[in-house]
Amino acid sequence: MEKLGRRGFLKKASIVGAAGAASFLAHPRAADIVANAQDADLPTLEWEMATSWPVALDTIFGGATVFAEALAALTSGKFIVNPRAAGEIAPGLEVLNVVEQGAVPIGHTASYYYVGKSPITAFGTALPFGFNAQQQNAWLYEGGGLTMLRELYAEKFGVIQFPAGNTGVQMGGWFRKEISTVADLEGLKMRIPGLGGQVMTKLGVTVQTLPGGEIFQALQTGAIDAAEWVGPYDDEKLGLQKATGFYYYPGWWEPGPTLEVQINLAEWEALPELYKAAVETAAYQANMVMLARYDARNNEALTRLVDGGVVLTPYSDEIMTAAEEASFALYEELGAQDADFKMVYDEWIKFREGIYAWHDINEGGVSRFIHSKLSTTS
Repeated sequence: MEKLGRRGFLKKASIVGAAGAASFLAHPRAADIVANAQDADLPTLEWEMATSWPVALDTIFGGATVFAEALAALTSGKFIVNPRAAGEIAPGLEVLNVVEQGAVPIGHTASYYYVGKSPITAFGTALPFGFNAQQQNAWLYEGGGLTMLRELYAEKFGVIQFPAGNTGVQMGGWFRKEISTVADLEGLKMRIPGLGGQVMTKLGVTVQTLPGGEIFQALQTGAIDAAEWVGPYDDEKLGLQKATGFYYYPGWWEPGPTLEVQINLAEWEALPELYKAAVETAAYQANMVMLARYDARNNEALTRLVDGGVVLTPYSDEIMTAAEEASFALYEELGAQDADFKMVYDEWIKFREGIYAWHDINEGGVSRFIHSKLSTTS
């Protein structure tokens, strides 16, 4: 990725500030932050941001870009963050590690890449058969989830995190052959991270974790038999349809995965209070924009893929049931092994029960009626 430079970035941020001021100012704190930044005697900062994404994936890498542009606009160009592609200043699956070490002050990543460090990181992104994006935001922002996770991130990693993107419910991945039964999964080599990967292991899959930019080659060469990434828009950009033609849904392991901005705690504590408020607001902006972009773009991409010959297939009830049972068995095992996981899980599952019940009435009621009408007219 070409280094944009401070002057170029400021020019871009000023364009965003003019064109997107309404969206930046939608956050209740934004107007005061901008006004105070213009008046205050604040330091000029420029940070490099490690990310887990290829630049070509403009929606997921775009989460980091939206954050950086919003932060620049909110601070009148005094606080600049330069997002870097995976591998440019840190490997894509090492972002939390380099931020924790202080080698890089800030990163944008998916926390569940780091379940090997602690299984509690899964809650920051998604658990299989967990929350959709709307429910995830409710749990993080209003259900106590973010407060609990921040305490644990600070204690375990010396990092503070901010929700800064969500893909919405993902697809169920690409396979080189048809998958109808649990037996069909036995021995497959699949790229899938997080607790979803651990569930797949329980179902007989040999799991690998690869950065997004390496998936196509691994599929094409036969190093792996299957892979999941995000959904139609990103998967098409990666060219996964050129390596294998069986596309499954839904991505039960990621019903609403959150991406995070992660900041080294010492760097965070050194920031002026106004910059802290700007970071929080910019991350909120990125969290909302990414989800909107994926929802707006995925259907057109899926239509292109199917028209191009991709075989779109739902997972069988047998596989879905086995995956759900394995998921909750895994949570019990992790809770027995890790007191922090159990503490968060106990709160998470209570919130899940309540919000599922509520959404079954309101969201589900509308959805069931609309889909019944669609099915009779199609």
